[in-house]
Amino acid sequence: MTRLSVLLSIIFFFVCTKSHAQSNSEWTKPTEPFRIAGNVYYVGTYDLACYLITTDEGNILINTGLAESADMIRKNIERLGFRYSDTRMLLNTQAHFDHVAAMARIKKETGAKLMAHEADAPVMEDGGKSDFLFGADKSFAFEPVSVDRVLHDRDTITLGKTKITVLHHPGHTKGSTSFMVDAPDEKRSWRVLIVNMPSILPQTRISGMPKYPGVGKDYAYTLEQLKSLKFDIWVASHASQFQLHDKRKPGDLYNPEVFRDNTGYEASINTIRKQYNDRLKSETKK
Repeated sequence: MTRLSVLLSIIFFFVCTKSHAQSNSEWTKPTEPFRIAGNVYYVGTYDLACYLITTDEGNILINTGLAESADMIRKNIERLGFRYSDTRMLLNTQAHFDHVAAMARIKKETGAKLMAHEADAPVMEDGGKSDFLFGADKSFAFEPVSVDRVLHDRDTITLGKTKITVLHHPGHTKGSTSFMVDAPDEKRSWRVLIVNMPSILPQTRISGMPKYPGVGKDYAYTLEQLKSLKFDIWVASHASQFQLHDKRKPGDLYNPEVFRDNTGYEASINTIRKQYNDRLKSETKK
């Protein structure tokens, strides 16, 4: 499958109704949790990526997948040898139900503190009602969850010896966020980018929308910012966005090298940039 077809398939499933999206087997299918690099682990479903960052003072969970994925995430964490109850912080890459619908439940069960970018925090707290694109569609709603700390671009999140840098990459949602973290293992430290690739949904008008006039400007900003980032390895909000299941098969031994793939990263950005330019050209003609 090409990267373009992967991105288009993600968009197709997202814009369908929530019940249709939930029927996508790759969003709900279990997959083996594993160590990505250093203290960063994959604990999500086959396609909805969730990441556990472990520290000596508790752990950080990024994204939760769909509401029914909560038990799967807990089992994946425990399968890796960590305690679910040691989850201290919750983060998200975007305030859409396919990445945050289990957040409220996991917060209640673990007592973890939720942190979200200031532009997505209201969406988290009203269960998606204020989303600029899908707010009026109840099929995209999720259980509201209170935000304990509002984040801003370049903020630092610290737990134990681990520091995470917050990177605001708006467009897909107003508060879409990527995270950069240094993850040491037995031989070296890996600079890991957990990126929210800014895929452009069909309903989004790049030239501007009533509830998001600057959406086109934000996409352009994000695409430029992504090009400038320096990292060792990268992963994304969807496993298909970084070809996880081509790079790693169940049972593979620990091998951070397979996630270097700067070529794939650049290709993904270039694909979205072309989509951006084509969309803007089309809207300008209309």
